[in-house]
Amino acid sequence: MAIYGSVLVPLIMNIDPEILSQIKGLELKAQKIVEGFIAGLHKSPYHGFSVEFAEHRPYNTGDDFKHIDWKAYGKKERFYVKQYEEETNLRCFLVLDTSSSMHFQHKAQWTKLQYSTHLAAAMGYLMQGQRDAVGFASFADTIGNLLPAKGTRGHLRRIFLEMEPYLTKNKGERTGSAAALHELAERIHQRSLVVIFTDLYENIEVHEALISALKHLRHRKHEVILFNVTEHSTELNLDLIHERYLLEDLESGEQIEISPAQIGHDYRAKVAMYMQGFKQACNEFQIDFESVSTEKPFNEALIHYLKKRSRLG
Repeated sequence: MAIYGSVLVPLIMNIDPEILSQIKGLELKAQKIVEGFIAGLHKSPYHGFSVEFAEHRPYNTGDDFKHIDWKAYGKKERFYVKQYEEETNLRCFLVLDTSSSMHFQHKAQWTKLQYSTHLAAAMGYLMQGQRDAVGFASFADTIGNLLPAKGTRGHLRRIFLEMEPYLTKNKGERTGSAAALHELAERIHQRSLVVIFTDLYENIEVHEALISALKHLRHRKHEVILFNVTEHSTELNLDLIHERYLLEDLESGEQIEISPAQIGHDYRAKVAMYMQGFKQACNEFQIDFESVSTEKPFNEALIHYLKKRSRLG
């Protein structure tokens, strides 16, 4: 898949989570998400870029004839060269927060981890279609299995197999994002696009440490997109219908009783202040920050990724 120009439009199509839940295999789920996304682009009345699926690239003067796909020529009467792994355009790493707080779900159909896994898989499918090399890492307080970036479909399937258990996993580890991302910065040795999916749920006292870890990635010359995945209506707005709730910390097990009506205003103000501060810090260091709600379609996040990808050439 090759994408040209800039992405300017909201998309109009989205696959229903209930339908996705009936599909077996993350690879097929990712394919369906991307197909719905592309269909929305084609139906859009706006024009900002085009999308072309291809397993080959057009022949260029100087290419070795032995790499020409003659079957493709027979069908289209145009020369195409088979794409090989070393010809990938960009190295990309999908980085998934798997800590306990990512298992939260109240109004949305998926937990934050399930939503992020579907979104990351769809982006991986797009990346591989654009002939980018795709790698994967999970993290809680440390980096889990780090798969290198490669451009083959077989390697992408390996990544999907690594991600698949997170669709059903119901227990995670304690958060330690700062230490894990510092570790990641040290372990990715070649300049890459690093796409992070996390709810940013850290103790406020380690806020600066988390910013420092993101700066570390930028210092190593990586491009960074941070998708802050939360259930907006509940976690950001405290939009709850009952008078009192007993909340339990998914990581520590600590419980607290709250009244949304009493604390709602102050809660929303503090959350907004925290998120705005984090977003400003990201902007300062040229880190793309995007707030994503598990209650919304994947389209806006995919658009944000494509905007970033188009700027990287």
